[in-house]
Amino acid sequence: MDILRGYKTDRYAEKAAQTILGWEKGRVFLTTGFFVAGFAETDGPVGTLFLAKALRKLGYEPVILTDEFCKGFFESEGIQVLYMPFDADLDWCMKQLGTYTPVGLISIERCGENAAREYANMRGVSITDKTAAADLFFRIALGIVPTIGVGDGGNEIGMGNVADIIEEKLSLKPCVVTVDQLVIATVSNWGAYAIIAYLERLSGVKVFMDFEEAKAFIKKTVEMGSVDGVLKKQIVSVDGFGMEIEKEIIDSLGAAI
Repeated sequence: MDILRGYKTDRYAEKAAQTILGWEKGRVFLTTGFFVAGFAETDGPVGTLFLAKALRKLGYEPVILTDEFCKGFFESEGIQVLYMPFDADLDWCMKQLGTYTPVGLISIERCGENAAREYANMRGVSITDKTAAADLFFRIALGIVPTIGVGDGGNEIGMGNVADIIEEKLSLKPCVVTVDQLVIATVSNWGAYAIIAYLERLSGVKVFMDFEEAKAFIKKTVEMGSVDGVLKKQIVSVDGFGMEIEKEIIDSLGAAI
């Protein structure tokens, strides 16, 4: 994703945090969970969990929107979870929006439709039958409820903001779903961590987690079946990066606050 950073304005994680802090207090939908090799990958859930916890400390009511491949990841953490059926349609999404009335929508490493109306992995293989249409919420909400997307590969919700550049520079079929604010990261979890760090810096409220907390959650999800999205193995790593890199990222962000 280094190529795409040149096409984005600077400090987008900070701007995302500023935007969140400007939302009225209420429910926030956070969606994650990317199907890889029969399971949800390790990138996404941990960043989503700790952003949800940060929002809760700031007075918001987070609701994690996901599907059965993340079943059981979040409940023990005390976060409300809304499981989306694979056949969920526009009417289902409209009903949830009416029930929950979220003040904001955030996606962290969640696949969105491409121009062919398919959900595809980085190899271009369709995972449509394994992906609930969480991106429908973002299509419905555009211009009504503020939206933020965090992604790293081009096929995630929000990458529609730079879809033409992805097609030209990376020869991929990108997600075409747009968001109000896009955060691009080497690993989507890291983008979420950066937003959390800025939330603490800007609000003065202690919301940033430490490495051991993140590692413990990743380990738990792996024990439940989660896989490294690049290596496609059930190991405690994220997108091919081991925990030593995860520690370096988290510690560096914590020190920068």
